[in-house]
Amino acid sequence: MHYAMNQKPSHVAGIKEIARALDISIGTVDRALHARAGVSHSTRDRVLKMAKKLNYRPNVAARNLKLNHRLKVGVFLPEQIALFYDRVREGIRAACATESGIGVDLVFHSFPRLGEGESNAIEKAGWQQFDGIIIAPGNSAELGPIFSKFEGQHKPVIFVTTDAARLPRLASITTDETASGGIAADLLGRVISSPAKVATITGDLRIQGHAEKLRGFAASLATLSPHLSLLPAIEAHESPADAYNAAVDLIKKHPDLGALYVSTANSLPVLLALEENGYLGKVLVITTDLFPELVPFIENGKVFASLYQRPFAQGKTAFEMLIRFLATRVAPKQITRLAPHIVLRSNLSLFINLVYNDDSSSLSI
Repeated sequence: MHYAMNQKPSHVAGIKEIARALDISIGTVDRALHARAGVSHSTRDRVLKMAKKLNYRPNVAARNLKLNHRLKVGVFLPEQIALFYDRVREGIRAACATESGIGVDLVFHSFPRLGEGESNAIEKAGWQQFDGIIIAPGNSAELGPIFSKFEGQHKPVIFVTTDAARLPRLASITTDETASGGIAADLLGRVISSPAKVATITGDLRIQGHAEKLRGFAASLATLSPHLSLLPAIEAHESPADAYNAAVDLIKKHPDLGALYVSTANSLPVLLALEENGYLGKVLVITTDLFPELVPFIENGKVFASLYQRPFAQGKTAFEMLIRFLATRVAPKQITRLAPHIVLRSNLSLFINLVYNDDSSSLSI
């Protein structure tokens, strides 16, 4: 007997009921719910929607009885930029501290910067020991072989702060990076009415998040503000020294620069370079994220706006997704994008507490 699409089941459905409602095999439903290979994205979405509709609940008690050991979660995040990634770590720790009923050991590991040293850190940590992994993925080509091993052993992985669509993962949680770039361009176009040169300083464009921000920025600028001319993007590879030198070179080559969008949290060395060369306050600057050292620049108007990426909320959500999956084996939504927040001098006071405290209460997807 098939369930009508508008039927409200009076009991908790199981895998068999979901399979019957969709007219697919029990094996396909099981693979979709447990994020295993061999199921298309569209089928997986259909299964998850039907599971929700039919009030499907896994037998968590039975699952927990099988967990006769503490869960061990490996977290792999860059050392650079600490101002940003330390907040991600804090979000993960906060979520772990509130976890009840399941014992979890968090093991943090670092690699130099996004796109450099991830695979070496994972191998050195002995990834086989972990029940699940949270990672900021950078170099997809380098990570490909080890992620094939993860997939072969059904090791659940959550991506945080940037996605890497070519790699197998259980889910990803980031800000909406295309929207972030588009918002930055829209703001510049509304403030600058005359023709002007616009530059961007980013991280490493091999990394999906950086590329998406640039695409959003370029598309929005071309569509909404054709009077603004976009210079070739500058990659600073999350290096403070590279970012400082790139900013110095930029204003030497383009002393008539009108605006600058720094699309990573690596903005302080850029601001220092502009200040030392007398350009801070003359060039309209939009930065990314929010941390104590950036606050004075927004307060005095030398940074026009910053797009807050909500690192604490990203870390907290990544941990919650992973633990929920390990406890229930029900896969989360594969791609989650948090709405970026626009921080201006006029509304800065609303965000000050988020720099130091939990920012997940304002989570909006």
